[in-house]
Amino acid sequence: MEQTRNKPIHYVTYGAAIAAVYIVLTIVFAPISFGPVQFRISEILCVLPFFTPAAVPGLFVGCLLSNLLCGAAGLDIIFGSLATLIGAAGSLYLGKVNKWLVCLPPILANTIIIPWVLRYAYGSPDLIPVAMVTVGIGEVLAIGVLGNMLLLTLDRYRNLIFHRNLT
Repeated sequence: MEQTRNKPIHYVTYGAAIAAVYIVLTIVFAPISFGPVQFRISEILCVLPFFTPAAVPGLFVGCLLSNLLCGAAGLDIIFGSLATLIGAAGSLYLGKVNKWLVCLPPILANTIIIPWVLRYAYGSPDLIPVAMVTVGIGEVLAIGVLGNMLLLTLDRYRNLIFHRNLT
């Protein structure tokens, strides 16, 4: 009975903690977190929906607040955060199919959406396909490489870190 009553508290706590870590990582690495060639270290957290559904709203709120706090343009705040939400929701869904597919949705969502944001929010002169390549490379490095390293590490210690009723 106690675990059932605390489940919403654990869910909100996990989501808030994930949002906080995302914000801190984005702000600490702000010089490389924004722009046409970006390497957003906080994107490694996009593998967390594999472990808990609380990561989906946590990543969305973390991205939204990071963009707000770092002075991003309005279109970036909206559509950059939506790209993260789409990627996180896709990771939650594909993570149930296969752990190695978790990284694909955030990589694809950001590679497709962010170049348009860079063009229309910031007036980036890069052609959309060129921006897709540069953003895509950053996403593959952050999520595909570092994110998978985090995924493997957390998977090894899953029972110590994540509450069983949330996974």
